[in-house]
Amino acid sequence: MNVLVINCGSSSLKYQLINSESEAVLAKGLCERIGMDGARLNHTPAGGEKVVIEHPMPDHTVAVQLVINALTDANYGVVKSLDEIDAVGHRIVHGGEKFASSVVINEEVIKAIEECNDLAPLHNPANLIGIRACQKIMENVPMVAVFDTAFHQTMPEKAYMYGLPYEYYEKYKIRRYGFHGTSHDFVSARAAEILGKKREDLKIIVCHLGNGASISAVKNGKCVDTSMGLTPLEGLIMGTRCGDIDPAIVEFIANKENLSVSEVNTIMNKKSGVEGMSKVSSDFRDLSKAMDEGNALAKMALEAYTYRVAKYIGSYVAAMNGVDVIAFTAGIGENDGRVRAMTGEYLDYLGCGIDPEKNAVRGEEIIISRPGDKVTVMVVPTNEELAIARQTVALI
Repeated sequence: MNVLVINCGSSSLKYQLINSESEAVLAKGLCERIGMDGARLNHTPAGGEKVVIEHPMPDHTVAVQLVINALTDANYGVVKSLDEIDAVGHRIVHGGEKFASSVVINEEVIKAIEECNDLAPLHNPANLIGIRACQKIMENVPMVAVFDTAFHQTMPEKAYMYGLPYEYYEKYKIRRYGFHGTSHDFVSARAAEILGKKREDLKIIVCHLGNGASISAVKNGKCVDTSMGLTPLEGLIMGTRCGDIDPAIVEFIANKENLSVSEVNTIMNKKSGVEGMSKVSSDFRDLSKAMDEGNALAKMALEAYTYRVAKYIGSYVAAMNGVDVIAFTAGIGENDGRVRAMTGEYLDYLGCGIDPEKNAVRGEEIIISRPGDKVTVMVVPTNEELAIARQTVALI
């Protein structure tokens, strides 16, 4: 079965075509600047060179059609016709409390996703646009919605409820939802598989460290806590997001700078994190370079970032009353040995550390703790697209 995995943004569309039997990526690509001038499709067939196709994309329906055209092109396509695409898996950011697992898409599901739009106003509407666009082009192809929030729906009330008047939960469903769930699910399962153990027998902490970052506590195969909240802003310091702060800061800045709450929210999401702290960049390669050159703010930002990661690890050790595995994943977690090493400096109390030689490896599945350590520390590359494809096949 060939599964087309779609990740749709407001002006972009990422895709991969995956063969479910071999789990090979047949092709992948990105439609950029949908609805704007300069729209283009970057398409890369397996084993081939990237093809850049500049073409007007007034809407996502046109973008989907261009993707199908690229996948079936005689020169750089990977299938002969649309008939060889058997299913579509859509990444949906927010499923609220309505979805605790992936579902086959129908009109009832679409309506339920729309009802979650208030919880993810920048993402869910775009995800729905992607669904509608695919339905127009591939009306007879079955489609599945895979939710970023679903894996975290096993959290108990004590973990997801905020210390606010209960009426706000009753009226608006204000609670912790968590994100990156597809990644946390995939990585925790893969970590157990690498160790030759059952996930149901382990206590695993997954550190998904990318430009957006989150940590989860997975106990006996189920998520019991996670760092992101109602939105992806809560939790760790990130690339441009501030993470946990005193909420009174919002009013304080708004009054001092004569800004609206929405404007402060934009600052917290897009101008904060290590970029705002360092005045350098949200790219950790730039931060490391600046730190090596003696930039004090870059050093402070990296230290604050890894300190916050270590604090969350510690809190989840307490939440699970122990830990067997700590897994680093995503762009920074998989590739930045310095971040892992700096975080590892706080783990002595767990009876584990990080082997410098093993930690030098980038982007590979590897155990980086020392032989005999009480806790296994690992690098496990995530693969959200493959996870979406697997869940799509399971339902179809």
